[in-house]
This record gives sequence, C-alpha cells and structure tokens, in this order.
Amino acid sequence: MNTKKIACLASTALVGSLLAATAAMAQSTGTDAVEAVVVTASGGPKAVAGVIAETAPKSKVSITQEAIATQASGQTIFQSLNQIPGVSFTNNDPYGSSGGNLRLRGFDGNRVSVTFDGIPLNDTGNYAVYPNQMLDPELISRASVNLGTTDVDSPTASATGGTINYVTARPTKDFGGVATASLGSFGYHRGFLQLNTGEFGPWGTTAWISGSYQSYDKWKGKGELEKKQFNARVFQDLGNGDFVSLAAHYNINRNNNYRQMTMAEYRAFGRRLDFTDTCVNRTLNTTTGSITVAPPTVAGNCSDFYGRQVNPSNTGNIRGSGKFHLADNLIWTIDPSFQYTLADGGSQLGTISETDLRVLGTSNVGKDLNGNGTTTDTVAFFTPSVTNTRRYMVTSSVIWQASDTQRFRVAYTGDYGRHRQTGEYTFLNPDGTTTNVFGGKDGHGKKVFGSDGSFLRARDRYSVAQLNQISADYFGQFLESKLTVNLGLRVPYFERQLNQFCYTSNSNTTSSGIIAGFNAFCTTRAPAQTNADGSVQFANGAGVVQATKYIKPFSLTKKYDDVLPNVGVTYALADNHTVYAAYAEGFSSPRTDNLYTVSLVNGQVATAGVEPETTKSIDVGYRYTTPNFVSSVALWKTDYSNRIVSSYDQDQGISIDRNVGDVKSYGLDAQASWQVAEYLRVSGSFSYNHSEIQDDFRVSSSVVLPTGGKAIVETPEYTWGGRVDWNITENLKFGVQAKYTGERWATDVNDEKTPSYSVIDLDLRYDLPFAERTYVQANVTNLFDEVYFGSISSRNTANGVVTSGGTFSGSAPSYHIGAPRTYQVTLRTQF
Repeated sequence: MNTKKIACLASTALVGSLLAATAAMAQSTGTDAVEAVVVTASGGPKAVAGVIAETAPKSKVSITQEAIATQASGQTIFQSLNQIPGVSFTNNDPYGSSGGNLRLRGFDGNRVSVTFDGIPLNDTGNYAVYPNQMLDPELISRASVNLGTTDVDSPTASATGGTINYVTARPTKDFGGVATASLGSFGYHRGFLQLNTGEFGPWGTTAWISGSYQSYDKWKGKGELEKKQFNARVFQDLGNGDFVSLAAHYNINRNNNYRQMTMAEYRAFGRRLDFTDTCVNRTLNTTTGSITVAPPTVAGNCSDFYGRQVNPSNTGNIRGSGKFHLADNLIWTIDPSFQYTLADGGSQLGTISETDLRVLGTSNVGKDLNGNGTTTDTVAFFTPSVTNTRRYMVTSSVIWQASDTQRFRVAYTGDYGRHRQTGEYTFLNPDGTTTNVFGGKDGHGKKVFGSDGSFLRARDRYSVAQLNQISADYFGQFLESKLTVNLGLRVPYFERQLNQFCYTSNSNTTSSGIIAGFNAFCTTRAPAQTNADGSVQFANGAGVVQATKYIKPFSLTKKYDDVLPNVGVTYALADNHTVYAAYAEGFSSPRTDNLYTVSLVNGQVATAGVEPETTKSIDVGYRYTTPNFVSSVALWKTDYSNRIVSSYDQDQGISIDRNVGDVKSYGLDAQASWQVAEYLRVSGSFSYNHSEIQDDFRVSSSVVLPTGGKAIVETPEYTWGGRVDWNITENLKFGVQAKYTGERWATDVNDEKTPSYSVIDLDLRYDLPFAERTYVQANVTNLFDEVYFGSISSRNTANGVVTSGGTFSGSAPSYHIGAPRTYQVTLRTQF
C-alpha cells in the first residue's frame, strides 16, 4: 500500500515552512511516486490548518499557483520564491526577462539543481541557470525549494546545494481556458491564453495548449525586451494512479542588456547610467562626473553601444513521463526528455585587420572586408559567442513497497548533452547594430569569408557532457510510525569529451585576464614552425614568424565519479512536535570552460588544475504545527572543498571562475505562517548565513591574497521576509510583502561591499461581481523606490593587495542597479 500524505498548500502564503518533509514537488515521477503526496486543497483558511506534520528529513518550502498569481504578471518563478528563507534572488529588471542572480544558503545558481517537471535546466557546460527562460507562471501548479541537499535521484553532476523544482499544471477534465492581458510601466504589455480540451477520445484523454507574448522597454537607456512562449501538454490517466504524459515547451527571448556599473560610476552618474543610444565611444570620468564621446576610429567599433549588447535565446524541450504498476506493490516510472538551446552572449564586438593571419588563411594576400577597394583597413564585425545544445535524457525508478512501513527504490539517470560553441562573424548595419543576433551561425546570419574562402570565427569547439547515475534509497517507519529513517546513496559517473578546433595560446591566461579557453586563434593557416615543447608559431604574409606560441587543436576526455550518501531521521516527540536530522554530500564536476583552459606539460596538452567541488551538509530541525499555525526552524552546516566562485565580466562577456579553496559555513532558517482569522493571514521568514574561507588564495608563484577568514561573496549574512494577506471584502483582496537583504561582499578579500536594502511590493485584486471568475489585479513592485545594488559581478580585490611576494592589482566589481518603482495592472478571466 502507498503511504499518502495530504499537504494542503496555502492560497497566497508560502507554506511548507521549512517542512522537513516529503512534498509533492518531486524532481521526477519516481520521487513523486515514492512520496505519494496528494494535494487536496489550495485556498482559504483550510490551507494552514491542512499542513500536517511531515516525516522526511529535508528542509523544504513549497508554494502553489495561488501564491504565484499574486506576483506581477509574467514574472520569473525565482522572484516568487524570493520570500522563502535561505533564498536570495536579485532580479535584473522589474519583470524578470533580463535574468538575475540566485543564491540558496550561499550556493549560487550553478550549484542548485533547477528542474522543470523533473528535467534539469542547468546548462550542460557551465551549469548556469537562466531565470528569463522559465515557464510562464500561469502554468506552474506548484514550486518547491529543497534548501539544504539534493534528492537521492537528483539528475545532476553539478549541484552541491539544494534543489528548485516546479511542476506543470495537469489538463482539466472539462473544456475551458484562461486569458490574461497586462499593461505596466515602461511600455509593458503582455497577453496569455491557455485552452483546455477537456476529456476527449475513447480513453478520456486530456490536453491543453497555451501561448504568451510579452514586450517592454528597458527602464533605463535605449532598448527593449521581448518574449514569446508556447506550451502544450497531453495527459492520459491509466487508473490506479498510473498515467502517461507528454509536454512541450518553446521560449524565444530577444533582449537588450542593461549596463552594469561600478560603485564609483554609480556615485558619479546615478542609477540611470546605461549604454549609449548611438554608436560612439564614451569616456567616463568618475572624479569629475563628466562624460566625453567621440566617433569610433573604426566604423562600428563601439562596445558601449546598446545595439551591440543583445541577449537572444531560443530554448525548448519535450518532456515525457509515465508511472506504471507492475504489481500491487511494485511501481516503474520513466521520464524521457529532449532539450534544445540556441543562445549567445559574450562581448559581441570584434575588429580584425584585413591582413590578419585569420583573414589570410592559406593565402598571403589580404581581403577587402568592407568593400572600399583596399586591403589595409581594420574592420568591425558582430562576433557573438554562440552556444547550440541538444540534450537527451531519461530518468527511471523501480519502487518496491515491501510493507506498509518499508519501501525500497533503485533509480537511473542518463543525460547526454551535445554542446557546440562557435563564434561566427557577421556584418553590421550602417548604424552599428548587427544584421543577425546569432552572427554567422548556420541558417542565420551571413558569414564573413577570408582570402582563402574560410569563414572568420572567434571560437570553434564541440563538447559532450554525459552523466550515468545510479541511486538507491530505503524508507522505513518504526515505533508506531513515530520514527522515520531514510537511507540513500547516489553514485554519479560523469564524462566530458572536449574537442578544440582552434589554436589556443600556450598559457592559462592572457594579459587581459581572459582565460585561455576563450583566447582561441581560429585559422586555416598552417603553422610556420613547431617548437620542442610541441607549441607552434605562425608567420605573417611576409614570412616573418610571430612571437606568440599556440597549442594545436586537441581532443581530451575527462572522467569524474563519486559516492554520495543522503540520509536522515525524523522523530515525532508529541502531537504537533517533530524533530529531524539529515546528512548529505554533494559533488560538482568542472565546467567546460575550465577544462578548455590548457597548457603544454612535457609536450602533452593538460587542463588547468581544476578538481571537482564537494560539500558535506548537516541539517537539524524542529517543526510545530496547529490547525492555524505552522512554524519551523532549521540549523545547518556546510563544508566545501575546492570552492569555485564564478562572476560574469560584462566587458569580456564571459563568466570567470576562481578557486577560493575550502569554505565552512553555517546558519539558521526559520519561517512561520499564521491564519489569524478567516480573512487574515500572516507569514514571515528569517535567515542567518555565516561563511568563512579557510585559507589564503595563491594567484601566482609569488603573490598570495589574504582571503583566509573572509566571507564568501554575494551572500548576505541576514535576510528576512514577510507577507500579509487581507481579504477586505468578499471581492477585494489586499497583499503586501517585504524582503530585507543584508550587506554582501563583492570581493574575495572583503574590501568592497554593498549596502543592505529592503524592497516592499503590494498587490490588490478585485473580483468583478458582474463577470464570473474574472478579476482585475494591480501590482506595485519596489513601492518606496528603493535604490539598491542588485546582482554582483565579484572580483578578487577592488583596491589591490600589497604582499611580501608582490603587488596584485585591484579590479572594481560591477553591479546591476535594482529596478525602480513599477506599476502593473492585469485583467484575468477563466472560462
């Protein structure tokens, strides 16, 4: 018999309250079947009263569609989760289409397993998560955050921290639909339509299809953000809890970036400093507060121009899922999927001489690239870093319910990602904008050809990321179900196949600090000489050998594996009182860009000394529940080995990793939700996070940065949040929420930090008495127009460090400035 737990989720408040519990937010059909959770209510006073004492030892918080619907229309799901303790999300714009930074107990988004109906959304190469590519919020039935650890079957080779999973709504049995129309500040307009077929065919099949369109202007500077999304799902109930389902998702983003700024730039020019409206070169003097502009010396060569700062992406997936009883006490689940990504970023600006070796190729004669009849110019092109991924995956579980209180499961994950990274040049329009946002990528823009007919490209590599993972867990209840024991083991086997088709500078970094994996030299020209160490050098058109040494194109395979325990115990002390403890280990294999950072060692290509990051985490928690009050508190501790810090460098257009060694962190997460009266609900959360780097960081053979004893970047020590929901009348509902984020360090040596800030949002909903199931909702975000530093691009040191071994120059961190007060109104109808 299946163990069923009824979790009635709150309508507009965050519930779960750090439920150290199994909840219906499973990462896979297998985990969902193991937990066997039934969500039976989602509204009104029943919500708090319906949250029962759970048994699994995982700190988890969950929200329903009712809570998501109170937020601004079209907003990323990460913003809706920002009220949860332990979560810190900085949104880069008011509506969520420009991305943002996620932190979960100090883990950045690369270390958090983010799943969509059980399929992983973390990039196969760098493990990044892109908040602007999430599912339309109207289609999310529920979302959950597992604060401390992954699930035992989490399909990931990167997550050393917790998990975030959201689940798509099932089709309804009756025909109907939902439509919304929204208007807001900065020219915001959005429309959404979903149609449910109701039951059809001989087996009562159900399905829905939806589409949305969103567009608005940047809140500062020139440019716009546009998003189109299409979704569909077909569901077949097979009886006895069994089913098969097939869903599809496709998302198109076309965005202009916001300019990051340093603290000095903010103080001198204010929060509205952005990219230039036209193609000019600009010099900022932060001392005098003056700005000078000049036309580019090379036509189109203007890196601070908004038209060259674009962020396009086409992403999609097909998701299958199925659950089948092989016997009364034996279940098989399977979740196959396919994902597609085409996106670009990078500096998107390149200039090249018409006699450059890459232009010459096998020839010794230059090429007239700009059509002016000469071959003596330097010409500007659009040179994006394009990533094209095709990812095939399956997760599957076999579950044996040995008795009412004993259960066993084995699971398998297979994840195969083909990762093509290119940088084909394409031409510019006369105004400096690009002729195609994907450059010269096949099937998109026009390529730029050199003298020998080969096309110009900034990078050219092909990688394969392959995960084979087995896991097993045991669940048992004892002492009249007061004691619950959960023992699990996850064993990932991960392999990266690397194929670099360009030449690479024979050093780990260039003089500009760009890691060698990005310092590709792509040419069809044959080297002029091969050196004793295996490096090569090229000769120019006049036959003169150039000084730079390169590593030849190469192929490598790197393999990683680990054995990761995941165990926990809960005990019901008395009615309404439960304690639990959990221990789990995490593992994050090196990212693609790390492994393309190579040098020659004894004539052989060797990757940089990048080792997997590992964690050991402990959670101890206590829960107290009554019919009208739910509360929880959790103490936690995480030890990192080989902690890697990543930051995005907007000038170079890449994320740069740095190893800060071992880190120890600990903290507290607490939350409470109280149904004060039938018409009034109050919830609040609090988090404390202390982190400490254990050792100084060696940056060269002679210079050591004093990082020992310092805190991790971008992680606030204190955060708190709160929300009040007040049903003023039967038709009028009011909500207000606040989030406080404490000071955050922006450098590893802790010599620059951001001030703390608080953001308050409110929402007001009126159910139209003359139109059934129709309402108007107004949202105001950042009600008091708080000016604050949002996402951080951190650095080693801002001011520089002088040590006995030498001087290490500083580099100013840069920041996204938080969006100003924003208004939005939405009309929603259900039919």
